Amino acid sequence: MLSANKVLSGLMGVCVGDALGVPVEFTSRVERTNTPVTAMQGYGTWDQPPGTWSDDSSLTFCLVESLCNGFSLDAIAKSFWQWYQESYWTARGEVFDVGNTTFLAIVNWKQGASPVDAGGKTENSNGNGSLMRILPMAYLHRELEFSELIRRVHQVSCITHAHPRSQIACGIYISIAVALLEGAEPYQAYQQGLEKVQGIYSAPEYSTEMQHFQRVFSGAIDKLPLEEISSDGYVIDTLEASLWCLLNSSDYESAVLKAVNLGGDTDTTAAVTGGLAGIYYGVENIPADWIDQIARKDDIIDLVNRFMKALDNK
Repeated sequence: MLSANKVLSGLMGVCVGDALGVPVEFTSRVERTNTPVTAMQGYGTWDQPPGTWSDDSSLTFCLVESLCNGFSLDAIAKSFWQWYQESYWTARGEVFDVGNTTFLAIVNWKQGASPVDAGGKTENSNGNGSLMRILPMAYLHRELEFSELIRRVHQVSCITHAHPRSQIACGIYISIAVALLEGAEPYQAYQQGLEKVQGIYSAPEYSTEMQHFQRVFSGAIDKLPLEEISSDGYVIDTLEASLWCLLNSSDYESAVLKAVNLGGDTDTTAAVTGGLAGIYYGVENIPADWIDQIARKDDIIDLVNRFMKALDNK
């Protein structure tokens, strides 16, 4: 049975990871190795106070807010527009760190494109901007057939990132998240998640894309040396890095700090890692002093309660 604790654990996991990464985004791995992040800090790259989360969490919360009223792609797209235009679901009333692919897609939708046609479809549109916000879809797993869940995950990705590669990355991530929600341990969830989507992604329309996921589907992403793990904004790199960090850690804290200290796109790598680690280890095992510093903590808890009520009414 899905509990409010599991929902809060995943969403706070995303948010705390994001906030840990914000001050050091775009710093190099050498910098992070020399002066690793060990606690919640502020300022740095975006000159924001400690506990400030970015677009990763904002768009995650926008998705949850929309799902409280049922599943509507237009409503989700509208909430993204409100975030960009009106600072809806921002940490401190300010939008910063907007990805270009996401921005162009939101504008496309506002100018009349359907949600599934709004996102970038070219190969260079495969940033991590849909993967970073997709976790809430995992909480629909009780009410949907698995194939329908993944179809909707693809649709939600398409609002900003419509290339098949981004859709597949989101599908794999959600499949693993669902396995964690159902009680699997991280490595078991990784294996089960891959097995469950294998049939979907063996379809002909995905055949040319699967070469990009070979390292993930090897079932041994955790065995790769650190030097082979990239942590920039490319969706494949973020998926690989987040799984590597999760599978090479034994608690939430070490997983997200490992992600942040890879350098590069620190907030997103840690947010994507943190969502899975949060589900598995639980919000009670996220350092309390980190949670206490999170901007709008009470609003996030209220959102979780409203989302749970919506899920229970279905």
